[in-house]
Amino acid sequence: MAYTTQMDAAAKGILTEQMRAVAEKEGMDPDLLLARVAAGRIAVPANKNHKSLVPEGIGEGMRTKINVNLGVSKDCCNLDAELDKVKEAINLKAEAIMDLSSYGKTGEFRRRLVEMSTASIGTVPVYDAVGFYDKDLADITADEFIRVFEQHAKDGVDFMTVHAGINRNTAATFARSGRKLNIVSRGGSLLYAWMQLKGEENPFYERFDELLDICAEYDVTLSLGDACRPGCIADSTDASQIHELITLGELTKRAWARHVQVMIEGPGHMRLNEIAANVQLEKRLCHGAPFYVLGPLVTDIAPGYDHITSAIGGAVAGAAGADFLCYVTPAEHLRLPTYDDMREGIFAAKIAAHAADLAKGTDDGKWDDAMADARRALDWEKMFELAIDPEKARRYRKESFPEDSSTCTMCGKMCSVRNMNSVMDGKDVNII
Repeated sequence: MAYTTQMDAAAKGILTEQMRAVAEKEGMDPDLLLARVAAGRIAVPANKNHKSLVPEGIGEGMRTKINVNLGVSKDCCNLDAELDKVKEAINLKAEAIMDLSSYGKTGEFRRRLVEMSTASIGTVPVYDAVGFYDKDLADITADEFIRVFEQHAKDGVDFMTVHAGINRNTAATFARSGRKLNIVSRGGSLLYAWMQLKGEENPFYERFDELLDICAEYDVTLSLGDACRPGCIADSTDASQIHELITLGELTKRAWARHVQVMIEGPGHMRLNEIAANVQLEKRLCHGAPFYVLGPLVTDIAPGYDHITSAIGGAVAGAAGADFLCYVTPAEHLRLPTYDDMREGIFAAKIAAHAADLAKGTDDGKWDDAMADARRALDWEKMFELAIDPEKARRYRKESFPEDSSTCTMCGKMCSVRNMNSVMDGKDVNII
């Protein structure tokens, strides 16, 4: 039986090669996976032209996945340096990589990325349009925006962020809102400016059916972008954000009617106590579609440490039901991330995702139990093997070696684990 997309196959009861791989990886019953993909509650991004892909599932009952943002800009346009980051991101088991390139040979970079990456690839076509056509924003036509989207699909991109929810109605709500930080989404700001300059409707909203035709042809997952995501705590959960979210829920139903998979992108900055409610809002207004969050960043005061503010919010969001975390690096708000910034961001996001999985039960805790056993045995080599970042753990240990090799330099012979082991084994405790 023929099928067009993963969602179409699931609706027809066909377990594709990609779905079978996801079911095995997640330990999920294939029939349950089929039902959730067919209902739109799980997405399996898998462009037909991405031949090197090792597929992942994103959504209900799945482990929380992470995405790594990479790509060149006008100020930093070293393709080889970005590809080195890609290799390391894949080595560190990031499930997805988003190419946010906005300058230069974007097509060359994107095609090399798709060819080499086992991780899912995402892009934001509107970023590419200015460089692709070498035109000012006001000179780009609606047709040209659609053609860039189609080119990315042909190149093998698995999911594309499209800011289709910032239509003229949403824009009018924003204009009345008196926001402190206006629109911080790069794609959202470009489309808002384009609409203002041209006096026309957002082409990604007005011609949404054309996007669905392209998605169905190549099996591209739509990541419906949050153009009105809050860029500071003061703007969180406001009328602009919620108006757009309602629109994204309407677009989700239209996409599913064509068997096109959908993810919903979520808020950037918000207070800790608002995060769970925002996850519930998305799941309700967007009919259970997988939720993809940037952070959320829980405070605005930490430039240089925003991988931490993001990980705090990401853990809370994931525990509340968010499915996909976009990493944030220490360079957020400051510069294009370096190789080391990227590593820090990945580990912060992976820790947040794992913490969320423990909370919602998609992780059985065996990894943590194994680390507890290794710590009780003071088996340092085993602790390093189990560490999320073995390299850093080994380096810290090597830089400060204790008098008693079974302990660390924090406690030495006063180590509680060492001394409790002795007491429980009926031995003397020798501290001096």
